[in-house]
Amino acid sequence: MIERLTKAALLLVAFTGPTAMAADITVTLTGQGVELTNSPVFLTLKDADLEPGVYTLKPLKGDGASIEAQVVRDGESLALAMVIPALGARETAHYTLEPSTDATEGVSITSEGRDLRVEIDGDLFTIYRAEDGPKPYFFPVIGPTGAPMTRAYPMEDVEGEDRDHPHQRSFWFTHGNVDGVDFWASDPLNRPNPKFGRITESDRLGIIDGPVVGVIETANAWNSPEGQVLCTDHRVWRTYDLDGVRVIDFDVTISAGKSSVTFEDTKEGTFGLRLASSMNVNKKTGGRIVNAEGIVDTEAWGKASPWVDYTGPIGNETLGVAILNHPSSFRYPTTWHVRDYGLFAANPFGYKDFNYADSGTHTIAPGESIELRYRVILHEGDTDQAKIAREFEAYANPPEVQLSEAK
Repeated sequence: MIERLTKAALLLVAFTGPTAMAADITVTLTGQGVELTNSPVFLTLKDADLEPGVYTLKPLKGDGASIEAQVVRDGESLALAMVIPALGARETAHYTLEPSTDATEGVSITSEGRDLRVEIDGDLFTIYRAEDGPKPYFFPVIGPTGAPMTRAYPMEDVEGEDRDHPHQRSFWFTHGNVDGVDFWASDPLNRPNPKFGRITESDRLGIIDGPVVGVIETANAWNSPEGQVLCTDHRVWRTYDLDGVRVIDFDVTISAGKSSVTFEDTKEGTFGLRLASSMNVNKKTGGRIVNAEGIVDTEAWGKASPWVDYTGPIGNETLGVAILNHPSSFRYPTTWHVRDYGLFAANPFGYKDFNYADSGTHTIAPGESIELRYRVILHEGDTDQAKIAREFEAYANPPEVQLSEAK
C-alpha cells in the first residue's frame, strides 16, 4: 500500500483523531556526547500513541526556540523527524509535542509519470528516475547554492563535461558482480544486453513530504539478463529542509530469496555519484578528495574510512559532496571507489582491487539480508568549513529521545 501524505493531508491528520492528544506528550532530547547545530535527526519512537503528521516541539519552560517536527511511518514503527537548531553534547532539553498550526513549505514530492520531482521550499532539488535506464537514479542533483553538482552526461549534453563511463548516471545504487552478473555497467544506448543485469522498481512503498523531511521508499528487483530475480532490496531515501546545505539519508536492505546470492569482490560498486566535471581532482583546478584519516586525492582510493569528502570548483564557488557511512552499516567503515576523474562511490565489497589480503566477496544466505546506511551532504566551502568531521559524529550519535505524559 502506497502512503502519500501531502502537506494538506499532514495538516488534516494533525488536527483529527488521536493526534489531538499530542499536547499531553513531553519529548525529552538528550545529547550523546556530540554538540548539535542545524542537525537533521530521524529518531525511532517506541510504543508511541501518535498519528503521522506535522507537529511543533515547544520548550517546556517557555524559553528557547520551538522546533518543527514530523511524525512519519518507518516500517512497522513511527519516527520523529526534526532539524535541531542547537543541543549541547550532554544537554537535556524538554519539549511539549503539539499539532502544528503553522507548517512551512519544506520538502515537496510530486509525480511526473513514474518519476518523482523533489523540491525544497519551492526549488528543484532532484528528480527520482524510476525507469529511464538500467537502474533507478537521481538527476539532476542541485546543491545548496542552486548549482547542479552531478554530471549531466549521458542524460544531457553539456559543453565542457567529460563523456566517459556513460553508465555512471548522476546518483545511484548498484554493484558490478552479483552472482556473476554485471549491474554496474550497461549498454550505452540503454538496450537490453546479455552482458548486463537490470534493477527495476517492483513496488513503490511510500512517498511522504512535509515541512521537515521528504521520503521515497521503494522495493526493487535485481534481474539477470534472462529475467531471473537474483535478490531484492528495500530502499528508504530521505531528504531534509535545511538552511545552507542539502542532506540525504539513504538506507538500503539487500535480501536473498529462496536461494543465496553472492556479491563478488570487485571495485565496480556500489553507492555512488558522478560529480560535476569541474570538481575533478585530475583537472588540477582545485578539486580535492579527503577522508576521515586525512588521506587525500588518489591515495584515498580503496581505503576504509567512516567518511570521504570530495570538494572542488563549480563556477566561482567551492562546493563539496561528503558521503558518511553509519557505524551500523554492513562492513563499516566501508572502502571507497573514489577517483580523481569525479567518480565517488562507497563499496564494501572491493577488497582485492583495493589491495586487501582478505576477499571482499559476501554471500547472503537464503532469507537473510544485509543493511547499508549512508548520509550524503551537499555543502558550500571546503571540508573544514563544512565541519564534515563534526557532521559525521552527529550522524553516528543522534540524541536519545523519550516520550512521556506531560505532568
